[in-house]
Amino acid sequence: MFDNIILNTDSYKASHYLQLPPGTEEQSSYIEARGSDRGWDKAVFFGLQAFLKEYLTKPVTLAMIDEAEQFWATHGEPFNREGWLYILNAHEGYLPVEIRAVAEGTILPNGNVMVEVVNTDPECAWVTSYLETALLRAVWYPTAVATNSYFAKRAIWQALLKSSEDPAGQIAFKLHDFGARGVSSQESAALGGMAHLVNFSGTDTVAGALAARRYYNEPMAGFSIPASEHSTITSWGGPDGEEEAFRNMLARFAKPGSLVACVSDSYDIYHAAEELWGSRLKKDVLESGATLVVRPDSGDPLTVPVEVISILAGKFGYHLNALGYKVLNPAVRVIQGDGITAESLPVILENLMAAGFSADNIAFGMGGGLLQQVNRDSLKFAMKCSALKVDGYWRDVFKDPVTDPGKRSKKGRLALVLEQGEYKTIRREDRHAEQEDLLKTVFRDGRILKLYNLNEIRARAGAEFEKVDEIKAVA
Repeated sequence: MFDNIILNTDSYKASHYLQLPPGTEEQSSYIEARGSDRGWDKAVFFGLQAFLKEYLTKPVTLAMIDEAEQFWATHGEPFNREGWLYILNAHEGYLPVEIRAVAEGTILPNGNVMVEVVNTDPECAWVTSYLETALLRAVWYPTAVATNSYFAKRAIWQALLKSSEDPAGQIAFKLHDFGARGVSSQESAALGGMAHLVNFSGTDTVAGALAARRYYNEPMAGFSIPASEHSTITSWGGPDGEEEAFRNMLARFAKPGSLVACVSDSYDIYHAAEELWGSRLKKDVLESGATLVVRPDSGDPLTVPVEVISILAGKFGYHLNALGYKVLNPAVRVIQGDGITAESLPVILENLMAAGFSADNIAFGMGGGLLQQVNRDSLKFAMKCSALKVDGYWRDVFKDPVTDPGKRSKKGRLALVLEQGEYKTIRREDRHAEQEDLLKTVFRDGRILKLYNLNEIRARAGAEFEKVDEIKAVA
């Protein structure tokens, strides 16, 4: 139903082939993150390759053209059947466009070109803009989620640098993706879940791990552990059965070296932490050789997990690390998965450290706050035409609305360069010979020319976390 690229657009796009100036041969458009309503000054570029593999490597067929014509005929828009038949016959159905993009995983300051698109056949200048709806959506959503996850990682990393003796050994599993049930579709879960895995290795979003395998050649990008839900605890007979439900979790999953997570707020999180886990089941926890991860799931997320950690410290003990922070007995940890957002997460960490505890003691799960509470304005994404070639000559195309300077668009054919270590978007003709254009051709005429795997994307996006001294200075 939704695999016809001709119908993967906005309605008004169907008429735009009639609106270009006579003699138009090429249309060059670009994608950028213009800014942020979330305070993000940069973006983690990700997700283009998934779109290319899923949609643009598949040719348009006569059946697709016929389907589209029937739709547009009753929808109120003209249909460029002649143009699509030309693509079918002259290009075997593959779209005659070239896409250049910065390397996936690049952390790019806002206001810079990420992607540039241009048609490769002068008969098809209209195709560039026709792709805007699908292509922009394919880029903004996974990039926004990857960026959301990245800024959460920065907050956790800074807390670890302040309070942990082993930040590098902790960070990969400090934020777990709980978002699959909170997104709008399975495809959203796949793309968003995969985007989170650029920064972390913990997930319960199966679709994200599968997408990373399919689109980025990573056999297993994310990992999980046995964990309870409220139904598996409350089904044991109400409050009186909670202890047996907990005991069953230990018996089934608590083995030497393993982790097991147990939701513990079905009735009284404080009673569960102090009396059940901390007294009646303490011996079982310690003798299992596993790490029990206690999960609060209600109440004020800014304070409850800190209170639970304090209770567990009193029951299971702790040691002071070299930085002067308390670290729980390795038999117990806490994960907070309720109410976690980019805004609440750093506050919880601040409260935890203010109470004298290391960030070692806690991990986080984020659901809607990770995958669903982003939109195109989270990074003010836009795709705009910046140049037209008309009768053999290139001309600038831009907008500059007097009512909103923030929507001023770029002019000309663009390049992305580094100047004194800073990314800068310039006109191609202004690029010096020694300056490398960081936009590389990834797609042309139905073929992907540059493939990235998730490991190299992770390395690129995570490079700054190797610079411990610089991050510590920020912290």
